[in-house]
Amino acid sequence: METLTALVDLFLHLDKYLGEVIRSYGTLTYGILFLIVFCETGLVVTPLLPGDSLLFAVGTFSGMGHLDVRVVLVLLMLAAILGDAANYWIGHLVGPRVFRNDTSRFFKKEYLDRTHQFYERYGAKTIIIARFVPIIRTFAPFVAGIGAMTYWRFATYNVIGGVLWVSACVGAGYFFGNIPVVKQNFSLVILGIVFVSILPAVIEYLRERRRCQ
Repeated sequence: METLTALVDLFLHLDKYLGEVIRSYGTLTYGILFLIVFCETGLVVTPLLPGDSLLFAVGTFSGMGHLDVRVVLVLLMLAAILGDAANYWIGHLVGPRVFRNDTSRFFKKEYLDRTHQFYERYGAKTIIIARFVPIIRTFAPFVAGIGAMTYWRFATYNVIGGVLWVSACVGAGYFFGNIPVVKQNFSLVILGIVFVSILPAVIEYLRERRRCQ
């Protein structure tokens, strides 16, 4: 049980343990990173896996020479694009039936409703914008698959969004992660990235509350 708990903690907080993972698993780290990014973007049951903060950490360790930044960029862009594509087809095949139970722990209808609102506000470019918003990033392709968008149109935005998201977050870590003040306060920087990532969703939530009052 303790081993399982430790494994879950590792996957949920890989951004914090990345240095240890690299030391322990070497080149297998690339496969682990691919799997986590694919799951975070491709499976509606795993919206809480690390996203932006993990990519920033990956960029930082790439800047230190512990990971090959070229391999990282290609692999994680591929993982992000394939993840969204898989999520689209899951939504297309399964549809809204899994969200009928409002008490479900993983398939929360509020996530689906929130993503629908994103589509209403931003249209098809939601696929690109959502890449930078946790939780909505996971549900946007699922909703697109349910019926909001034809596949080839979705695929275009998927590729653009995946390339922008990975290159922006990894690039930020690569160029800025090894600045002394950032290295000395790495945990705070990661928390800051998480905060900035969820800020759009918080703002949207507050706007909705004002409208309802």
